Amino acid sequence: MVEIIENNDTRLFTTIQQNAGKETVILLHGGPGVPDGLGPVAAFLAPDYQVISFHQRGTRKSPTATHDYSLESYIADIDSIALQFSLDKFHLFGHSWGGLYAQIYAQHNSPRLLSMFLCSPCSGTGSHWRQTMVEIGKFHMAKTSLLEKSDMLLDSMMGLAGSDSAYRRLFRQFSLNFNKGFQVTDRVPFEISCIMARAINGTTGILLLAPELRQMPDPGYGITITYGYQDIYGSSVKYITQRYPTAKIITIPSSGHLPWLHNEKAFYKLLAEHYGMNSAKASETVTEK
Repeated sequence: MVEIIENNDTRLFTTIQQNAGKETVILLHGGPGVPDGLGPVAAFLAPDYQVISFHQRGTRKSPTATHDYSLESYIADIDSIALQFSLDKFHLFGHSWGGLYAQIYAQHNSPRLLSMFLCSPCSGTGSHWRQTMVEIGKFHMAKTSLLEKSDMLLDSMMGLAGSDSAYRRLFRQFSLNFNKGFQVTDRVPFEISCIMARAINGTTGILLLAPELRQMPDPGYGITITYGYQDIYGSSVKYITQRYPTAKIITIPSSGHLPWLHNEKAFYKLLAEHYGMNSAKASETVTEK
């Protein structure tokens, strides 16, 4: 079921897989500003949980009239969704930038959370975000041909200048890079057509200026953090391990940045363990595909 959730000037394109009487997991996609890609995760969780996903502010299906990309507005978007569905507490699952989005929310509204699953999360705000972006850039440069490098640099510059189509080409190449070396049917599993330059540029600018996230030595709920052995980050991951000393941190073998595509069996086993689901469900999910 699709609903449009309003938060002041922003209209959030929201999908809910209802499951009466069950706890809710809210999924946060990556980017910033690159919607979806988490359909398989939603499908895995849906039999045991109510699952909500949404296109974040400023993407094509979730327009924001004032183009406000403040962290306060991002936090308010999640609160607006929680209010719409009468959620006092819920789980957050975040991938990549969505994993950082979850951490930002936890810094402000931690008592509302039942758990966090951070899948290949970006490492932090401020100087941590800057370092992460450099590491990601190095990853993509190492994955591309000379021609692809040239196209990516041009598209990056055009995207910074406000070109939606340039960023769509850039993130399509990013997705192809993520999947190089892996046997993947859907090599671009994102809604590329929904990418909008202002959302990416506005959010990135805010993250660069934001203060670094504080330590959370005892958040009061379970946190699982996963990375792929061939993920896109470097030493910046140390900031997350330091921030959450009680978290369960796992590196998934034979996987990169998209573990539900690269090593389904290992990833879904971890997901099942985190959410207290039948561990056999992971094997069943892979077998059925």
